[in-house]
Amino acid sequence: MPRILSVFLLKMNPKDRYTAEQTLNHDWIKNKAPKAIDVCLQQNQLENLRSFRSQNKLKKAALQVIASQLNEIQIKALRDIFMALDDNSDGLLTATETGEGLEKAKPKDIPADLQQILQDVDSDGSGVIDYTEFLAATLDKCMFAERDVCWAAFRVFDIDGDGVITKEELKKVLQGDENMAQLLGGKSVEEVIKEIDKDGDGQINFDEFLKMMKADN
Repeated sequence: MPRILSVFLLKMNPKDRYTAEQTLNHDWIKNKAPKAIDVCLQQNQLENLRSFRSQNKLKKAALQVIASQLNEIQIKALRDIFMALDDNSDGLLTATETGEGLEKAKPKDIPADLQQILQDVDSDGSGVIDYTEFLAATLDKCMFAERDVCWAAFRVFDIDGDGVITKEELKKVLQGDENMAQLLGGKSVEEVIKEIDKDGDGQINFDEFLKMMKADN
């Protein structure tokens, strides 16, 4: 990997660090990185894809935030799988490409509802899965349930930094990101908050957010 790309990936400040999308679209990754021909979607990653569909709306949005903040070192294995599945190297996965990847992996069970699973992962409704959507849906829990990782995601939604996410703040974040807004799937912001708000105060504090991220669904 060229030194200039490594510098951007290892920036301490997330604002200065390359996102997952920027990394994948970097000239070196797209044109010079060796194609990972011997990697494929593993059983545990398939299970992550399947469980992603049952996560609540805010958790899906938070996973997108976390996926965009992880550096190349942290997600190298998933990046290699994505590139191996992406036959035409356009940075997008179709249902055909993903299905072929599953057949190569020969998992114990290829779900009959694979098409529906892929539709649920496709948060922006584009008909294909982009890099960040793929990362968000296949991340292992050990990568996103750490307190500091969750705190960094929480701060994206807690705009004023007062330690709670209000419905006004959630609306602002969702309105500013079309992909995240699609994740609501017709639910109101109030409904989303109510699912996580265990103490019934109409907002989400960090403990509630952390419990949501650590929960299995």
